[in-house]
Amino acid sequence: MAKFHIKKDDQVIVLAGSDKGRSGKVLKVLVDKERVLIEGINMVSKSTKPSAANPQGGIIKQEAPVHISNVSLIDPKSGKPTRIKIEREGKTVKRIAKKSGEVIK
Repeated sequence: MAKFHIKKDDQVIVLAGSDKGRSGKVLKVLVDKERVLIEGINMVSKSTKPSAANPQGGIIKQEAPVHISNVSLIDPKSGKPTRIKIEREGKTVKRIAKKSGEVIK
């Protein structure tokens, strides 16, 4: 099973695709498919049948997953994309931005 440096609630920027350059918050990480769901990015239209929750039915807009290789964490200090390094101190694990050395929550 793959291990990813991106987690839920991280701020990321899209590096490739139609939403290149846009940023948003990670809503969900789909580990088995190597994809992430980002708030407001890769919006698709989906047809829905009428149901109890949505009696009208119709077309709704929702986020579609983006491959994890096409996103990068945003450096908390500079606001630019950065790679991260992992530091372990006993049982605690810290994610540190390579560009600024800032700890990522």
